Amino acid sequence: MSPHFRQSMTWLHTWMGLVLGFVLMVAFFFGALSVFDREIDRWAIPETRFEPQPMPSFDKVLQPVYAQLKPHPDDMVATQQRVIGTLPHPDTMPMSSLYAYTTHRDPVLAIGGEFDVPNKLKDDTDEHAHVNGWATIDPRSGQFLPDDKLKIGSGWFYPMHYQLNWSWQNIGSWLVGLAGFSMLVALVSGVIMHRKIFREFFTFRPWKRTQRSALDLHNLSGVLALPFHFFFALTGLVIFASTVYFPVGHTLLKPLHEQHEVLEARRTGLPHEPAGVAAPLASVDAMVLEAKRRWAARDMPGEVGLLFIEHLGDSNGYVSLYRAGSDQVALVGQAIHFKASTGEVLREEPPPSAVGGINEFLTGLHLQHFRHWLLRWLYVLGGLLGCVCIATGFIFFVEKRKRKHAESGSQGSRVVDALAVTTVTGMVIATVGMLVVNRVLPSHLVGKGDWEQLAFWGLWVLAMLHAFVRSAPVAQAKRNPAWREQCWGIALLALAAVVLNWLSTGDHLFKTMVGEPYWAVAGVDLSLLASAGIAVWVARKLAQRDQAHLSQLTAEVAHG
Repeated sequence: MSPHFRQSMTWLHTWMGLVLGFVLMVAFFFGALSVFDREIDRWAIPETRFEPQPMPSFDKVLQPVYAQLKPHPDDMVATQQRVIGTLPHPDTMPMSSLYAYTTHRDPVLAIGGEFDVPNKLKDDTDEHAHVNGWATIDPRSGQFLPDDKLKIGSGWFYPMHYQLNWSWQNIGSWLVGLAGFSMLVALVSGVIMHRKIFREFFTFRPWKRTQRSALDLHNLSGVLALPFHFFFALTGLVIFASTVYFPVGHTLLKPLHEQHEVLEARRTGLPHEPAGVAAPLASVDAMVLEAKRRWAARDMPGEVGLLFIEHLGDSNGYVSLYRAGSDQVALVGQAIHFKASTGEVLREEPPPSAVGGINEFLTGLHLQHFRHWLLRWLYVLGGLLGCVCIATGFIFFVEKRKRKHAESGSQGSRVVDALAVTTVTGMVIATVGMLVVNRVLPSHLVGKGDWEQLAFWGLWVLAMLHAFVRSAPVAQAKRNPAWREQCWGIALLALAAVVLNWLSTGDHLFKTMVGEPYWAVAGVDLSLLASAGIAVWVARKLAQRDQAHLSQLTAEVAHG
């Protein structure tokens, strides 16, 4: 292979990794946390700390609940901006569809509905708008749970993974997509760069100087998790390709898309439009029993994970029951559809085609909704290895150039190092600090979730300011003390979160592991303690290296 080609790959690997590595670091870290997003929700919202529940009875529990569900105020405001005229009062809006969703890790039940309004959309005079309502309920009783509390795991950490919680114009999703593409380029160029890639799998010399050991760890973590990194970067791009990056079905090809929906409705027998004739709703519980019987007959017994009713109260209404597929990797539902007014089976979804099966398997492998705790922890390990690979890449970039930059008076290494501190330890400080604030603020505080989000961004900004202020030694070819100091901050915050959870809820580790085992909360506490331990170890190691470096300089001066 031409050395010039390999050199060009080195340049591409370095600069694409540096420019978009900061976004990748966020995506990998919060992707790792998202593996246990429901468990983090349980830790953050103590009222939901009970065992996961199956889908409750629709006839006895859910039907009365939906009678109380109203359009959500936030969606009322958003919809008003998109329609012609003033929206009617929420109490007058009829519900046209509804859903209920749960997983094997969810104690609570997410429900929602769509409400018809007479207003037409501003950008499409032939289409009427809808307003959405949603809520969280206790499936044991049907009682509404406060829905103003932030689900930190699934409502903050998870969307941070794929859209940076920056939804305006989908800019966050585009940035993550661009970073994912750069990850693929970095992986391919990295393989081309390293002629001795197999040897690097077994090479790590922590006793060497920082530049050498950082490069060893960068290569080792990159090679060890190479299939994981490549697969998740690729499937992440594929999952969002049709909905975010190239949504032609709802833009350029919208008329064709709508015609396809009509033809699909004819083919499947599932009505596309309501008939305009009122009809009662038959027993949904009886439909659930029939769906379970049919799933069992196909040698895949299971519970309902998603319940959906379309054209509610209309003679064209139908009920769709999707199987909770937690016992398999592929993201499939084996849906069975019933006529809502009679309970007659309209359609039983056939097995997917070869292409469809591959798509469902790859999507399911990325979204990991399956019940396999060991594999889920391997996902966490893979995500954290990605963080290690990116962080050591930052460190190697700075260590390789900071002496030259110091001699020339350039501030390049100082800026990159401060940004690296912000993205690595600063991000962890913001994350753990958010959990601390969650336990400090009163449970009944109005707008508590807004304060938690503000604390997250505020702590991250403070960590960035600290990193830049303390980065002056980097301009003199020395180490930034902010690395060590922020590690101590992580340790203190992590310990504080565990103690505050104990004091505010009574759920200490002895109780959640031995007395009344509840591993969702115990797992978060143990992870926080492990983070504190690692942070203390790293801080001490950095202090020892700084002391050794200072002693070496003193000896050189004494003998000089």
